[in-house]
Amino acid sequence: QVSLVESGGGLVQPGGSLRLACVASGNIFNINAMGWYRQVSGKQRELVALSRSGGTETYADSVKGRFTVSRGNARNTVFLQMSSLKPEDTAVYYCYARDPFTAYWGQGTQVTVAS
Repeated sequence: QVSLVESGGGLVQPGGSLRLACVASGNIFNINAMGWYRQVSGKQRELVALSRSGGTETYADSVKGRFTVSRGNARNTVFLQMSSLKPEDTAVYYCYARDPFTAYWGQGTQVTVAS
């Protein structure tokens, strides 16, 4: 079992920046990808950014060039650096991790972009 705990959400003005962090604990040795999804009330959860253990990364088209996903040296952490934030980035952001058997989710952290 893997537990994920996010931090770093909050209120930011349009054009501003925010950094999310997620720490994984438990049986982390088989984790092969970590990343972030987001969800707006009434809509499906969508992929924001994913970092795979082989080094490849995937980004949603809507965040390319503005968001950067990175892994910590200990490999049990994942960060999301968000820049040039827009009101449409407002959502609950969920940390995600997977191993060969299961997908794991954090509890979510609210990001609100408003002036």
